[in-house]
Amino acid sequence: MNEADKLHALRRSLLGSELDEAEIPVLAGQMGVATRHDGETLLIEGDEHRTLFLLAAGVINVVKAVGGHEETVYQLQVGECAGTRAFVDGSPRKAGLRSQGDSTVLTLEPAAFESLVDTHPRLVYKVMRAFFRTTHANLMRMNLESNELRNYLLKTGGRY
Repeated sequence: MNEADKLHALRRSLLGSELDEAEIPVLAGQMGVATRHDGETLLIEGDEHRTLFLLAAGVINVVKAVGGHEETVYQLQVGECAGTRAFVDGSPRKAGLRSQGDSTVLTLEPAAFESLVDTHPRLVYKVMRAFFRTTHANLMRMNLESNELRNYLLKTGGRY
């Protein structure tokens, strides 16, 4: 992935949607690139690495160990991030990431991001705001799914 591709991937991401044109190359300059082939693992559940992953191309499955085998619990779409909680608070990963087909991710390490606090504080604020919006959207999606499951199990809501 060349620099132009990296900028394009960041521009069309959830993080990039918060940034202006001058800020995108600054953040991109702090990011690395990783590629994976079909079935290759990006990280495993319980991992303590704090890297943030932004899907630039391909498909990444969010996987959890359930009853001795791996289950896909979510499929990242291009432009989505994985690992915001671990990136911010350093807690172990609650799920793993596995490539489905070939995929490319942009990576961001906390130290690289934190180096921008003094020189680009507004950029840091915008990225943190994007993290909050992403977390809030995930929470809303999970609440909706939980309500639908409850309605199904209790046969309420008039649809069952």
